[in-house]
Amino acid sequence: MTTGLDAINALFARAKAANRAAFLPYYPIGYPNYEDSLKAIAGMAAAGVDGFEIGIPFSDPLADGPTVQAATQVALENGTTVRDCIRAVQELRERGVSQPMLLMGYLNPLLAYGLEQYVCDAKAAGADGFIVPDLPPEEAEMLVEVCQREQMALVFFLAPTSNEDRIERVAAKARGFIYCVSLTGVTGERAELPPDLRAFIARIRAKTDQRLVLGFGISTPQQARMMND
Repeated sequence: MTTGLDAINALFARAKAANRAAFLPYYPIGYPNYEDSLKAIAGMAAAGVDGFEIGIPFSDPLADGPTVQAATQVALENGTTVRDCIRAVQELRERGVSQPMLLMGYLNPLLAYGLEQYVCDAKAAGADGFIVPDLPPEEAEMLVEVCQREQMALVFFLAPTSNEDRIERVAAKARGFIYCVSLTGVTGERAELPPDLRAFIARIRAKTDQRLVLGFGISTPQQARMMND
């Protein structure tokens, strides 16, 4: 089984060969409890999703709407830690989950754990990369260096408000793909996606050939199909 950045590259290569977008759902470890979160992820893996954003609960999730906030609050009340989330990746591998897994969590708990230790422990557990929503590329040198050394993916964000300079900075630092935020605001359901979303994606595509993953507000199969077309 390929691992790390190679696994992320292979994920997108398979989707491209099938002429479709890849699907990477988010799920927080510890909701509704530790064991059931693993069962939910394993169930999605068996259903054939392409990869996972494995959520690390945090007390101040600035980018998340009420649904994710409520789920992560339950996970925190259950005592879920960064170490538990790394252990979850290992247990999911032991249960046969082969899809790439990216740990997704805010910066403060990772700093408390130790960034280099976090990368190394996550790699040993079977993770393939990292998404840190509140880490801008200008402040990410250490994490970039460790991920390069360990051949792990590292994902940065672009939003509709991102200027040309920010697009270029993110494109230069991202490893694996760029996370494109579909709207200004937090995660959660939206009745409609912004009308200028395609123009936003085109603006990024004009600056880089990095793979692009779209998130935030995509809440119906119709919306997902629309962005796949």
